[in-house]
Amino acid sequence: MTGRVGLTRVTGDPLDPAEHYAAVQDPAAGATVSFAGVVRDHDHGRDVTELDYSEHPTAAAVVAEVAAEIAARPGVIAVAVSHRVGRLRVGDIALAAAASAAHRREAFTACMDLVDEVKRRLPVWKRQVFTDGTDEWVGSA
Repeated sequence: MTGRVGLTRVTGDPLDPAEHYAAVQDPAAGATVSFAGVVRDHDHGRDVTELDYSEHPTAAAVVAEVAAEIAARPGVIAVAVSHRVGRLRVGDIALAAAASAAHRREAFTACMDLVDEVKRRLPVWKRQVFTDGTDEWVGSA
């Protein structure tokens, strides 16, 4: 049985980890793992005030593709993942993900790989704004 994709999106709206957690619930799941990637106040020793994410028009399709690949793995029951775009402040959630499986190892692995693959493949660019007023563009999220 192939797992399902409960939720995927690229959005300018705030992300809710509880929504992602709920999207992967299933009576067959013995484990659910969720993740929230939060904007931190520093990067490489520099103080950060905000991030601004810009996405390529294919970003939502890439997120859906990654989710489908992870959901198709043996033992995975369901996955959900979203990435936020636009201006984010310190403490905002930039990426939310969840995965469910019959057993914890599969759920942890699926959630970790879901996050890693989205971050690796998602065509978004991040502009970091530092407290000294300078900024820096970084390739993919």
